[in-house]
Amino acid sequence: MTGPAPAQEWWSAAELAEAGLPDLPGTKRKVNDLAVREGWARHPGKVRRRKGVGGGVEYHWSILPLRARMRLSAGLVAAPADKPGTGEAWERYAAAGDKARAEAEARLGAIAEVELLEGAGLTRSAAVREVARKLGRSDKSLWNYLGQVEGVARADRLAYLIDGRALRRSPGQRNDIDPEFLSLVRSDWLRLSQPSLTSCYDRAERVWISERRNSAVPPLHQVRRWLKANVSAPTEIFMRKGAEALRRFYPAQVRSKAFMVPLECVVGDFHKFDNFVRWPGYGKPVRPQMMAWSDVYSGKLLAWRLSPTANSHTAQLVTGDLIRKWGIPQSVLMDNGKEFAAKAMTGGDKGRNTFKVTDEDIPGLLPLLGVDIHWATPYSGQSKPIERAFRDLCDRVAKHPAFDGAYTGNKPEAKPEDYGTRAIPLEEFRLVLEDELAHHNARPGRRSEVAMGRSFNEVFNEGYAKATIKRATDEQLRLWLLRAEGVRAKTGNGALKLYDTEYWSEWMYRIAGEKVVARFDADDLTAGLEVYDLAGHYLGHAECREAAPFFDVDAARDHNRKRKAWIRAQRDEAKAAREFSAAEVAARVRAASGLAADEPLPEAQVHQLATPHKAAPKRRRAPSVEEIEHLAEIEARVLRLEEHRTNPVDPVEEDPAAVFARACALERARDEGEALTQAQADWLADYQQSSDYRAQLRMARRFGAPE
Repeated sequence: MTGPAPAQEWWSAAELAEAGLPDLPGTKRKVNDLAVREGWARHPGKVRRRKGVGGGVEYHWSILPLRARMRLSAGLVAAPADKPGTGEAWERYAAAGDKARAEAEARLGAIAEVELLEGAGLTRSAAVREVARKLGRSDKSLWNYLGQVEGVARADRLAYLIDGRALRRSPGQRNDIDPEFLSLVRSDWLRLSQPSLTSCYDRAERVWISERRNSAVPPLHQVRRWLKANVSAPTEIFMRKGAEALRRFYPAQVRSKAFMVPLECVVGDFHKFDNFVRWPGYGKPVRPQMMAWSDVYSGKLLAWRLSPTANSHTAQLVTGDLIRKWGIPQSVLMDNGKEFAAKAMTGGDKGRNTFKVTDEDIPGLLPLLGVDIHWATPYSGQSKPIERAFRDLCDRVAKHPAFDGAYTGNKPEAKPEDYGTRAIPLEEFRLVLEDELAHHNARPGRRSEVAMGRSFNEVFNEGYAKATIKRATDEQLRLWLLRAEGVRAKTGNGALKLYDTEYWSEWMYRIAGEKVVARFDADDLTAGLEVYDLAGHYLGHAECREAAPFFDVDAARDHNRKRKAWIRAQRDEAKAAREFSAAEVAARVRAASGLAADEPLPEAQVHQLATPHKAAPKRRRAPSVEEIEHLAEIEARVLRLEEHRTNPVDPVEEDPAAVFARACALERARDEGEALTQAQADWLADYQQSSDYRAQLRMARRFGAPE
């Protein structure tokens, strides 16, 4: 039994598809295909030609599947209304797709042309025929359009011209699918393990069959459409991918840089390169990390340094480079990692979350300079604009042809075939990096809202020339150097030794044997030290004393020149320190004791010669002329030997004849029995083996020895 007949007995394929009846497809074409497969046309009196516009066939409700007939006999599906209300019509228009709306606009245009011809004097029939011929549509279609808008206000006609076939019920809204089955599939599918819909559907089907449910299992494509229509994208992302994926799904904040100026804000971060580099002091190749500061306004990379690891010392030194070259920024943007949240950098800032914040914290370097600190979300590229520059460097530096064979890949599963076959020397890596960073800043065609086709350099230079830049004092610049606490100066001259390097300047004898604090640049130990006492008072600069090669004559001469200049300066300073001579001091002492310095001695009236003691030395006679000449010759010879001893011969700088003459003098002294120093003997022996000596000797034998 199928129950009482429904209000509408004859249905077209489009109406059946739109009604959403159980066991019937949702499209007109598939309804017609079902009718052909099941042979509806073979039932006499159950199929008839459709009257009205469009033609086609209609099917009697009694030949439909059982569940469809039951739905119709229960009166759950209403017959299509002749004409909906205005509000409903516009709701149908809003639910239609772009194609259906375009067709409705074309129909409205056809009606307007018909009415225009009617206004020109044609009858409606003649106007319909003319417009139908012009637009390539049938007369019946135009009459149908006119019937749809009959009695409708001109402003609402567009809503009534929507094709009803475009408004069939969405597959996601079908009410013939058991909701419990759909809930079973959805619950299995919305899991973080992200199972496929096919596997969830198969498991639900097994459960449905085992429980012997009365309702049929819907096809997989209907379940997929239902999930798409009833499960929102945020729900799917949160349940299948997690909260972090849902956070990334939310659009990033749009921030404008149009009203900023250079150094109003700089952003800093570390970037690990995907290359193997041979770092001095490390046994294995490392992937170097670069700490860089970038100007938020222009995008220009302002300062950078390389280090084998991410650490607060490198961040401190790069910040010093930034301030020394460009000036003090108004604010900085960085994440709350240990490299930036160290107390030496940001101590005293209330926004630090990495280390414990106490009221006794010593102010860090950024707070001391009045720089505002903004903390970005860690591991969030949207929060730090410098990540865009790092992404560019991944392609232009890490994959540079000079580093072929040293590329590691950007993740473990993306290792290249030549992984680990080469490691780049640090200096070679640094040179290529400097070149690419310069091109990064100078590359034209940037498309930011402030660049507009210019390079980062052009944008920064234009704004920098107009901005107010705050410069740091010398003492503020020294704050960025690393600290070495409790370095003890040498007892003798006050020299300091740090990392096997000695530092000394002329003033440092004042700190001999004392403990001091030294500030230094770890990447440039040859730049010297800035020395403070333990109370924090600045003492002065200590220069680096680099070890010279053992036989480096130029270095020895330079050292000797500096030593003589220092001795001369100290002698002058010492002389200036004595305001009174010894005689003047003695005179003032005698005057203070009541003795006159120039008091004349009384003259004796009687004089007697003292008899000499028999053991007293006898008066020596005056030397003869021969003895005086002999002593003068000996003294001259001693002076010559002393000259040889204090002024070693440098055959490169002196005349060859003078060198040979000095060698002859040493030979004569040796032949006469005088002892030569070891240096003189070694030099004479080496010189006698030279070709210059032999040439001078032949010339002396032929033309006579030099005087």
